Amino acid sequence: MSWNPTQNPDCPDAGGLDGIETLIIPRARDLGGFEVRRALPSPERQMVGPFIFFDQMGPAEFITEGGIDVRPHPHIGLGTVTYLYQGEFEHRDSLGTHQMIYPGEVNWMLAGQGVTHSERTSEETRGTRHNLFGVQTWIALPEDREDMAPDFEHHKEAALPVLNDGGAEVRLILGTGWGETSPVTMQSEIFYADAVLAPGASFPLPDDHEDRGLYVTQGSVEIAGEVFEAGRMMVFRPGDRMSVKAGPQGARVMALGGETFNGPRYIWWNFVSSDVEKIEAAKKAWKAADWEGGPFRLPPGDTDEFIPITDDMERMKVKRPKG
Repeated sequence: MSWNPTQNPDCPDAGGLDGIETLIIPRARDLGGFEVRRALPSPERQMVGPFIFFDQMGPAEFITEGGIDVRPHPHIGLGTVTYLYQGEFEHRDSLGTHQMIYPGEVNWMLAGQGVTHSERTSEETRGTRHNLFGVQTWIALPEDREDMAPDFEHHKEAALPVLNDGGAEVRLILGTGWGETSPVTMQSEIFYADAVLAPGASFPLPDDHEDRGLYVTQGSVEIAGEVFEAGRMMVFRPGDRMSVKAGPQGARVMALGGETFNGPRYIWWNFVSSDVEKIEAAKKAWKAADWEGGPFRLPPGDTDEFIPITDDMERMKVKRPKG
């Protein structure tokens, strides 16, 4: 189908460079042979629409026995999305969820007033040679929904809308865009999409969202004659019709954005809130480790360990996003 089924199937010309409001070059961190690139939050821009965290995981290859162990840890005031290109994760949370996630699928965990989860490489996969490559994001919740009850949804790859047009294949992960709607339950206006572009293919950004960004995970894209390689995030000026063109090797990009909120968000470790006192209360509760009487529980089936708050973490200041 075309990009907008309700209009003529045209694709706008690539916008000028002045349409790029912010260019973010994330720093790569090596976590013992596993590379992570964090685009959000950054000194240049801490949110794109409701997106307040964006990490590229890998690509990494595990040749010998091993994998990833993200021990149980807490969240408040946000929703988390794990989206994989390669590999798998075993998800457990304090709601009792036990869910494998594979490439093209969506794990949407709504933390709200508080949830704990872990993500690990499964025991079956650890004994084999395997790869891991994907993106993890956090989405801040509207102020009036930050304290809602936690929830979890999982959607298979086949459940997500896919558009094919002019050498571009786009899977809509969250929200609305190009006349389509993802089945994942959202709490604010948002769009999030995985686009695979053939060499020279054009990809238009939706023009009905206030904030729009694009992250290049593979290959390169061109805007107004300027080339942007993998590991770059561009945030675009609101209102402009924008499209990008894939480079000679093609490209894979993540498009993201949505409505901007009417107030600031504070962030500390895994906690996000419009009220800094809620973050302080969550810190105190997690340090107390009262899994029976406190607000946090450990995930059933993964209760032997958890990520503690260390003295170095205590010295970290609560950060207020710039926008």
